[in-house]
Amino acid sequence: MILQALYEYYGRKTEIQTPIGYEHEELDFIVQLKEDGSFVDLLNMRENKHGHPYLIPKAVIRTAAPKPNLLWDKFEYVFGISKDEKKKNKAKDYNKEFVERINNLPQNIKSDTGVRGITLFYERNQIKEIMKHPVWEECMKISGWISFQLEGDLNIIPMREKILEYQAKEFLSGKYEEDKSGKIKEGICIVTGDKEVIKRVNTEFRLPGSDKNVKLVSFQLNSGFDSYYKEQAFNAPISIEAESAYSTALKHLISSSTNKKIIGDTTVLFWSEKVTSIINPEEIFSWVVAAQKSDEDNPDKGTQIINSLYDAVFTGQLPKEKNNHFYVLGLAPNAARISVRFWKMPSVEEFGKNIKQHFDDINIVHGPKEPEHLSLYQILSSTALAYKMENVPPNLTGAVIESIIDGTPYPSTLLQQCIRRIRAEQTVNRSRAAILKAYLNRSNRIYKPKEKELTMSLDLTSTNSGYLTGRLFAVLEKIQEEANPGINTTIKDRYYGAASSTPVAVFSQLLKLKNHHIPKLSPGRKIYFEKLIGEIMCGINSFPANLALNDQAYFAIGYYHQRQDFFTGKSNKNESEIQQQN
Repeated sequence: MILQALYEYYGRKTEIQTPIGYEHEELDFIVQLKEDGSFVDLLNMRENKHGHPYLIPKAVIRTAAPKPNLLWDKFEYVFGISKDEKKKNKAKDYNKEFVERINNLPQNIKSDTGVRGITLFYERNQIKEIMKHPVWEECMKISGWISFQLEGDLNIIPMREKILEYQAKEFLSGKYEEDKSGKIKEGICIVTGDKEVIKRVNTEFRLPGSDKNVKLVSFQLNSGFDSYYKEQAFNAPISIEAESAYSTALKHLISSSTNKKIIGDTTVLFWSEKVTSIINPEEIFSWVVAAQKSDEDNPDKGTQIINSLYDAVFTGQLPKEKNNHFYVLGLAPNAARISVRFWKMPSVEEFGKNIKQHFDDINIVHGPKEPEHLSLYQILSSTALAYKMENVPPNLTGAVIESIIDGTPYPSTLLQQCIRRIRAEQTVNRSRAAILKAYLNRSNRIYKPKEKELTMSLDLTSTNSGYLTGRLFAVLEKIQEEANPGINTTIKDRYYGAASSTPVAVFSQLLKLKNHHIPKLSPGRKIYFEKLIGEIMCGINSFPANLALNDQAYFAIGYYHQRQDFFTGKSNKNESEIQQQN
């Protein structure tokens, strides 16, 4: 289904479609020639450490033996020179193969003025002239991709009409798809269902953060994977044209800035099966994964995008997208083949409803200057050491994304990671409290449907012992802070871990400390805190000896809710109460 979805995406996205046998690739340098082969100029096409994109004949799949591309290639192939002393002889062999491929072209192609110019360039040994050019040193240092252009032409030589026709014919003929016996094999393509010439070796890709080119479809070993005497990609037969289409689509998505997000070591690609008019799921999912940089003209853009989803749900427009799918593909680098972390294809209707539910679940009371919605990046990074994504467990990203898209309970690893970081840092911030609330509510809906759901803000009616002890801990900390203005270390820094796991061991001591601090307060504040402690203690028959992991989560939420309530104005409290009632 992944290949089929990519193939269909290529058919829909006319802007990424290429002539048969061609692909988009960045060229670093262009050698300008005259028709007689004499050297004119060496153009540096690099900008911001990237070459300029061109349409060029599809790259060959190389093994140990030298194998040149058609009319473009690496520095060593084009010039026969290497900056590495050990590879000087190899570079000469590479160049020999490159020139020989040009000389072996059919006569009608060799008669093209551009191709003839390249042939004469090598016959006249114009490389010596290039070496005098001021750009040569940089060209040799970068050792990038190079092609040719006739002086006065806008297109590079590989894009000339005769070569376009020749490359399409050669590409579809299967000339370069021979098996070990030298035969061209036909088969039923698993993508199109038609009997066609099968692509022997699939295209390689380079994922962000990786320094290796790897394949999505690959059968490297003769044992273990081969069946019915089939070898390499003949185990998963894909026609030349279908392989070209899916690989072009995948390359486009990997290089995209709008259909790709990187979380940890996972590259997340997403796209719609069809164009949607009600909501833009690609834009919405982009904000789900990672909040974009602030738009100066519209700083509330992210909130507006998510609100458009809520509007579509409330107005009943989403069912119109029941037959339109939204694809999410998670890829990670591996030794020889791309690792597929996850693959999801919900309908746009299902996707919209589950994303809305995710935002509802993760929503929790927060400060006025904090963003309205939390992104997946903010959620995951808050569970990692030093808030760095590289410290997030590799499989956690995929598991959380699957839960969001499927509407299923969040993985228990997310809860464990969150509790671990809270206890290590003694910090319950907005994102961590939101994670715990979302995890508990989703888990309870399935396993404890009669359990009352946690609310967005302080719940004065909750009788959960973990939640109440968390609230009490927040009150005792607040008393200490007001009794000692400017204090740097509170009971949270010393007692949070023990209070959240073994309350009975520390709360008697904390209540004694409270008796030491409370006389320092004004009479009004004394009455307020004594009354608040009394209300909380009414729900606690005795302090628990131990709190299980879920109850530690309730403790953290109770603590966070109570702390936020201390800093919430009366008008804001009334609004929260109205939202909870609704």
